Amino acid sequence: MKQRGRHRRRKRGRALRAFLAATALALTGAATMISASQATVDGSPGALKPLSTASDTAALRLRETQVPQRSLDRLAAGMGRPIGVGTVLSGADHTLRTASSCAAEERGALPVEPAATRAYCWNAADARSWRPGAVTTSGDADDDGVWGSNRVILSGWTQDSDASGRPLAKVAFVDADDLGRLSYTWVLLVVPVDGGRDYRALASRLSGMVWYEDKLLVTADDNGRDALYVYDMNRVQRATVAESAVGRVRGGWSAHGYRYVLPAVGSYQVTGADGAVPASISLDRTTTPDSLVASARPTTGDHRPARLWRYSFASAPTPSPRSGLLATDAGGYVDPTEAYETDGADIGGVLSHHSDWYVTRTGSGDGHGTLWRQTVDGARATRCGAEDRRNCWSPDTASLSYWEESGEVWTQSERMLFALPLASLDRALG
Repeated sequence: MKQRGRHRRRKRGRALRAFLAATALALTGAATMISASQATVDGSPGALKPLSTASDTAALRLRETQVPQRSLDRLAAGMGRPIGVGTVLSGADHTLRTASSCAAEERGALPVEPAATRAYCWNAADARSWRPGAVTTSGDADDDGVWGSNRVILSGWTQDSDASGRPLAKVAFVDADDLGRLSYTWVLLVVPVDGGRDYRALASRLSGMVWYEDKLLVTADDNGRDALYVYDMNRVQRATVAESAVGRVRGGWSAHGYRYVLPAVGSYQVTGADGAVPASISLDRTTTPDSLVASARPTTGDHRPARLWRYSFASAPTPSPRSGLLATDAGGYVDPTEAYETDGADIGGVLSHHSDWYVTRTGSGDGHGTLWRQTVDGARATRCGAEDRRNCWSPDTASLSYWEESGEVWTQSERMLFALPLASLDRALG
């Protein structure tokens, strides 16, 4: 069973940083492919505005619900003993291409400034009817960067709809032990139904995802009330029938043709009629306790500014029933510990580190986006080109994940999975 490595010596971390620096890809050539005639992104999001009153934060309150243990046990009894992450990775049957093997059009989705130091593109067949969104890593799961004996990247994908017209959500489990050759396989996200006698697909777009301790939290718009779904990384189940259906079928269990499913063990629902559903989430280890960071775009007809906020994780040993879950009160409610408004529009990914908030915004003009660092004192954007333009970031990154041990930020656009040092972001931001 995986134990957390918070008190491990840092010698290993320093050695890894040296290795990463020595082997990082030189991708600055991607910047030269971007047209010099970029359109300027208008308008700074300005300083963050703290929200402190109960009326301000009421829309951010969540209620925790857990799938009954008997339902999970019944599902495991029907499908067979759950397997771990290492077993899934041992069956990785797809390979990501490194940047040098990606098409110029794919590399054109990389940031102009700062340049990515690692970049990969997906198998074209995998991207044909699915869209990548969220990213998290074993660097989120444990601060030593390793889960069991593996370094892992999780990439969340969404298919617009299946035969029933509802979206599907799956996760690429990426073996990142060799950063020069990433391999992966697919796991379908599902939700137990009928007391664990069956399961259905998670009908949601994956724009945010955090793997913390032994739990995976994903953004959800599954039924209009759910804000986050929770998955136990020790409960991956094998499908036994390779059909397009999802759930129990004649002869066994099907997962839309994939070999594995991960059933939800809980969820968090918004409590108010106008509750904010997170569009993006990430982990912040610089708070005590560690916290989940979230952002939400205003909904149609909602003229309020966008919001950024955080929830504390429960202080619990791993493994335990509360490990990897958010801190709740006696009634099972989760309240934000910090919240802000921002004038930023079209917010994508969000990341918090110490008192700095990093926010990406979707593309404009030539398609490239912007990345801002915001505090309560103001905002700065990465800039590039002779005219000091701001639209230097990747076109659409819905998720940001900081790998503490390596010092890298991982994210992905629709075409590329890539990483770059947080330090290089700070230098580009001034």
